[in-house]
Amino acid sequence: MSDNNDKLYGAVELARDLGITPRALRFYETKGLITPQRSGKWRIYTHRDRARVQIVMRGKRLGFSLAEIREYLELYDADPTQTDQLQNLYARVADRIEDLERQREALEFTLDELRSIQGQTLNALTERGAEAPSGISEQYGEVDPTPGIDAPKRHSN
Repeated sequence: MSDNNDKLYGAVELARDLGITPRALRFYETKGLITPQRSGKWRIYTHRDRARVQIVMRGKRLGFSLAEIREYLELYDADPTQTDQLQNLYARVADRIEDLERQREALEFTLDELRSIQGQTLNALTERGAEAPSGISEQYGEVDPTPGIDAPKRHSN
């Protein structure tokens, strides 16, 4: 029985298996992230290439740059113990977590501010006897504006 590590893939087959396009494989090749074998004009991908593409895809999904992913892959090749690779990965992941935590705080602040504006707007509409856009009051209920921020005032001419 053949070991799955010995399996070879064509570009279309590997791309289909991984849910990407053959063009993406060529792009990763131009960036030095994978180095497929050649058989005439055909690219032949090994189990190692497949694993590297999966690492690239995961790294991208987690927000790492291609340069950071390439550095990680280069460490994998250079250090058989993978100690340098693991230390590098740990530091990069810690940095990424910090970045995402900052983004989450900023996003939560923005959402709070938008909800406040939405509540002020709903209250202003109610004061004017106007109906709220459909689905708003059912979805959010009565929303109190943030203290100290007044609802928009209607200017009379």
